[in-house]
Amino acid sequence: MLRHIHPLLGPDLLFALRTMGHGDEIVIADANFPASTLGPEVIRADGMGAEAIAEAILTHMPLDTFAPVSAWRMAMVDTPDIVPPICQSFQEIVTRRAGNFAIAQLERFAFYERAAKAAFIVATGEQALYANLILKMGVVTAEETARFR
Repeated sequence: MLRHIHPLLGPDLLFALRTMGHGDEIVIADANFPASTLGPEVIRADGMGAEAIAEAILTHMPLDTFAPVSAWRMAMVDTPDIVPPICQSFQEIVTRRAGNFAIAQLERFAFYERAAKAAFIVATGEQALYANLILKMGVVTAEETARFR
């Protein structure tokens, strides 16, 4: 057992986060997402919800402050102006854990194209529709690193 590690971060996901660098992206995908056919390595998080995984990841992962956008969600196909409740929840988690980052929306196929270039895809058991999120890794500052010495 390790201290200060979110309990939902299993060894595969913890390894993935540790190997990611500044600018790398990770996808949190719902149960309907075509995770295994897009190309990036898939980390299974069956039985876990997308909100819980987002919370766990953002407990440890900083978002990119140098990029104009560091988080994206999938837009609804027929009604892109509507923000699904789970995406509103994603925004609350991002704000609480990472700061003042707005989640941008991407059209469905644009989301798939971006996800195909991600470092990892976390395939959750999330049943809510459009519960897909991409997060861009930022940097850990020297001040943050010094706290653990």
